[in-house]
Amino acid sequence: MIEQNSIENLKSRLDIVEVVGLYIELKKSGANYKARCPFHSEDTPSFVVSPAKQIYHCFGCGAGGDAIKFVMDYEKINYPEAIEKLADEFNIPLIYTRENRNKREDRKVLEMVNIHFKQNLNSEQRAKEYLKQRGVYDSSIEKFEIGYASSSNDTINFLRANLLPIEDALKCGIVARDERGGVYSRFVERITFPIYAPNAKLVGFGGRTISNHPAKYINSPQTYLFNKSRLLYGYHLSFEAIRQKKRIIVTEGYLDVIMLHQAGFKECVATLGTALTIDHLPLLRRGEPKVILSYDGDSAGVEAAFKASKLLSNHSIDGGVVIFDGGKDPADMVKTGEINALNELFSTPKPFIEFVLEQISKKYNLNDPLQKERALKEGTEYLKTLSNILQEEYRGYFASLLNVDKRIVKLSKHIKKYSTPIQKREDIAELSIIKTILARPELLDIVLDCIDSEVFNTHKVELEKVLSESEDKEVYFSGLLIRDDVRELDEEELKKQLSFLLSGYYKLQLDKIKYQKDLLFEKKSFLMRKLQDKIAKLKRGELVVYERF
Repeated sequence: MIEQNSIENLKSRLDIVEVVGLYIELKKSGANYKARCPFHSEDTPSFVVSPAKQIYHCFGCGAGGDAIKFVMDYEKINYPEAIEKLADEFNIPLIYTRENRNKREDRKVLEMVNIHFKQNLNSEQRAKEYLKQRGVYDSSIEKFEIGYASSSNDTINFLRANLLPIEDALKCGIVARDERGGVYSRFVERITFPIYAPNAKLVGFGGRTISNHPAKYINSPQTYLFNKSRLLYGYHLSFEAIRQKKRIIVTEGYLDVIMLHQAGFKECVATLGTALTIDHLPLLRRGEPKVILSYDGDSAGVEAAFKASKLLSNHSIDGGVVIFDGGKDPADMVKTGEINALNELFSTPKPFIEFVLEQISKKYNLNDPLQKERALKEGTEYLKTLSNILQEEYRGYFASLLNVDKRIVKLSKHIKKYSTPIQKREDIAELSIIKTILARPELLDIVLDCIDSEVFNTHKVELEKVLSESEDKEVYFSGLLIRDDVRELDEEELKKQLSFLLSGYYKLQLDKIKYQKDLLFEKKSFLMRKLQDKIAKLKRGELVVYERF
């Protein structure tokens, strides 16, 4: 058993935002963080993490608890296993009672086998020659702990000679059982690349064949330590550079990472033979760096970049794509000394949204009207996954790629179909204004100059209440004041939100006046010009005095 004092020490050193952020993408929302709940299906985030209280709670399904409870529920493991997993992740020592002091000897297997593989490389000429041909320096071999796995018997004999339990080697993916119950090594005649978690704990291996095996690269299997969808090769060596440069370069292979580090691009990492997934986002968001996708120019590389760009742009992550044409990859360019060219490429990536739209337009024969229509449909559907501002910004760009009028790319009509999430966002915007007035009365004059309750779509009654002289306002709005999903705005944000609401209100009035048959032509023209002038000023960022029409 784990001693209770040790558990309490662990709890005191855990930060729930950091723990939950390892598993799901969190977004700041006032004093708290929000996300879509991982324990039930939902479109609108109702999962809240409170750093002040060190708890999480889902207002949709009721799930809640502390960091340990989250890991138990997410990983579907028991309490002691969650304690040990968190201790490993954050490098916090645990103290066991005597009978269980050696419970986690399986991690020792990984570390001992890694030492063995590194020693093997010294006597394996073929592996050393391959690394030399690829341009890998001895210093990089040491830094990335590159090794060599020879025969299956060699690995198993090493385990037995060093009294390392086969069961532990099975649990961490070093060996596997065959159909007859025998044991064999998963890595045979392969250059080995140890894979570390972000906390610099060894969790598995990658292996590159030098014997023309059909599977050129393999990774450790899924274990309680190793999940390739949540790991990035080289991240533990790159994090400091990522933090300093505010940039992370994501490549497709181990050697790309090693060679780019060798050339000074120490913010470089790689996915582990898998596509970039939503599970990678918490790692990519750490420190909020710009994400550069560095992929091969073959069809598989371009398709991987296309999918990853859609994922990252949908989650508002800044960055772009670098595609290597002509059969080259970053490792080749480092070897041939093209460092300046690499620096230029990484400094000027194609933005994610532009890349996605260009790839969509290239998929179709735009000289064929039916094909062009399909391209329009696919691109429009993609644009609708972005924020309203980005939709408007890239609408014209996509129209130019298709060589069609911008008005053909219809977005607003589609958005109205999704009334529930849009209405929810409008509600939150209105409530944010109300909460700001309550919390910062000095900003009330700005609000009174610009709007009255007619401008609000959903919370007219609440706005009238907060603008009244009622003495029970504090009680009436007590629930709103403690809601973490409704932000208190600063003055600049308040003005932007007021401008957004006013713009929508005046556009609606303009539409009404256009089709009002009982108005004289002169009166209608005057009102329309007045409304258009107000809308134009709001677009330029000027707040206008409210006027009822």
